[in-house]
Amino acid sequence: MIYVLLSVLCSVTVAVIIKLAKQKGVNYLQLLVWNYPMALLLTYLVLKPAIIPWQKELPWHLYLPLGFLLPAIFICIAMSIRYGGIVKTEVAQRLSLFIPLIAAFLWMGEEVVPTKLIGISVGILAIIFSIGWNKKDSSLTSNTQNNSTDNTWIFPLSVFFGMGIIDILFKQVAQSAEITYMSSLWIVFVLALGFAILFLTYLLLIKKQALDLKSIAYGLILGMFNFGNIVFYMKAHRALPDNPSIVFTGMNIGVISVGALVGVLLFREKLSNSNKIGVFLALISVLLIAFL
Repeated sequence: MIYVLLSVLCSVTVAVIIKLAKQKGVNYLQLLVWNYPMALLLTYLVLKPAIIPWQKELPWHLYLPLGFLLPAIFICIAMSIRYGGIVKTEVAQRLSLFIPLIAAFLWMGEEVVPTKLIGISVGILAIIFSIGWNKKDSSLTSNTQNNSTDNTWIFPLSVFFGMGIIDILFKQVAQSAEITYMSSLWIVFVLALGFAILFLTYLLLIKKQALDLKSIAYGLILGMFNFGNIVFYMKAHRALPDNPSIVFTGMNIGVISVGALVGVLLFREKLSNSNKIGVFLALISVLLIAFL
C-alpha cells in the first residue's frame, strides 16, 4: 500500500503546487507547459520506452485527442483550483471514473450491473452537490469572488468529463496490439508537449504575456509529481495484482480525503453544507463501485 500512498501524495501535491503558484504570483498557465518536458524526461529515464518511428499504422485517432486533451484539461484543472478550490477539483477528478463505466455500459456491450448503477448514481449526486452552481461560491476568497463570473462551475465540470474521456482513450491505447503501452505514453507526452508549446506561443504572442521564468521552475517540479502519480499508481497495481479494488479504492478515497484536508486546513477553503454532502457522497460512491 506504500505505492498507493505515494501516488495519493503526488496527486494532491500537483494541486498544491498550482494553488501555491497562484498565491506566489507565478503564471500558473505557463507553468503547466513546463510540466511536460520533465514528464518526457522521466518517462525516458524511468520507464525506458522503446522509441519507434512514427508510422501511419499507429493509433493516431487515440494519440492526437490525448495529446490535445492532456494540456487542455490540465488548464481546466488549474482554473478549477483557482475558482473552486482543491477540494472540489479533486472530487471532480476522482469521480470522472464514472464516465468510462457509463461508456462501457452504453457502447462497449458490458453487462449492466445494478449495484454499479447505484454507485454511478451516487457519484452523479456527489458532483451535483460538490460543484458551486451559485454566482458566488463560498469556497472562494473575497478577492477571487470579485473577479469570478457566473460560469465558474464550468471548470470542475470540464475536469469531470475531460478526465473521464482521457481515461477511456488511455484504456483503448492499452488494448492496442501495434505498440507497447510505454511507447504509446511517450508519443502522447510528445504530442502533449507540442500542443502545450502552441498554447505558450498563444500566451506570449497573442495575449502579450511576458515569459515568467519562475513558472519554468514550478512547472518542472510539477512534472516530477505528475509523473510520480502515474508511476506509483502503476507500481501499486503490479504490487497487488490480485486486489485491484484495493488500489482503486485506496487511490480515489485517499485523494478525495487528503485533498479535502489540505484544502480546508492549509488553504482555508470554506465548504458549504452542500459541498460537504458532495464529498461524503463521493466517498460512498467509490466504495459502492469497488466492492458491490
